[in-house]
Amino acid sequence: MTRRLTQVFSGWWITGYCLAPLVFVLVSAFFLAGCNLVQRGTPPEVWDDMKRQEKFKPQEETTLFPDKRASRVPVAGTVAREDARENTPFYTGLAGPTTYVGKIPVPITRELILHGQTKFNVYCAPCHSRDGTGKGIVPTRFPAWQVTSLHEERLRTTADGDIFNVISHGRRSMPAYQAQIPAADRWAIVAYVRALQRSTMSTVNDVPQELRAGLQ
Repeated sequence: MTRRLTQVFSGWWITGYCLAPLVFVLVSAFFLAGCNLVQRGTPPEVWDDMKRQEKFKPQEETTLFPDKRASRVPVAGTVAREDARENTPFYTGLAGPTTYVGKIPVPITRELILHGQTKFNVYCAPCHSRDGTGKGIVPTRFPAWQVTSLHEERLRTTADGDIFNVISHGRRSMPAYQAQIPAADRWAIVAYVRALQRSTMSTVNDVPQELRAGLQ
C-alpha cells in the first residue's frame, strides 16, 4: 500500500513539474492580454509630453494668414543648415552661367590624385573600368549599356569643370553622384581622370630629365 502511494505521489509530482511551465505561460499570457486591452483605451498619462500641443500639420488650413496656409514659405535669404556656402566654382564647376571652369580650382598634389584614384575605383570603375576605357564590369555583363571611354579626344580637351559637372549631375545614362561624393572628392576624381588620360599619351619628354636614363 505504501509503495503504491509512493508511485501515485511520484506521478503527480512529475505531472505537476511538467505542467508548471505551461501554467506559468498561460497566466502570463492572460495578464499580457489584459495589458493590451488597457492600452487600446486611453493610457494612463503622467506627463502630457506635448501630445496635445497646439500645432499645425503639413498642408493644414488656418485662419492666421491671408492665404490660409499653415505651411509657410521660408523667409527670403533662408539657407538650409550645413548648406551655407557661396555658389563658387569649387561647388559648381562653373566660372559663369554657361562657362565651365578650365582648370581644377585646387592645388594638384600626389595625395589629391591618389585620393581621386580611391574614389574613382569605388564609384566610376564599375562602368568606366579602372583604366578608364569604358570596359568595366557593368558593360561587360550588360552589352547594351554603352559606357564612354575617358580617353576620347573630346574628353581629353574638355574643361575640368565639364567633367566635374558630369560627375555632379550626370549626363545621358550616367546618374548624378553629387549626393554620394562631396565636392572635394569630385575634384580629386577629376585630377585622377586627367592622370589616366595623360598615361596613355605621354612621351619621353614628360619624364623628368633625371629619370629618363632608367627608361632605356
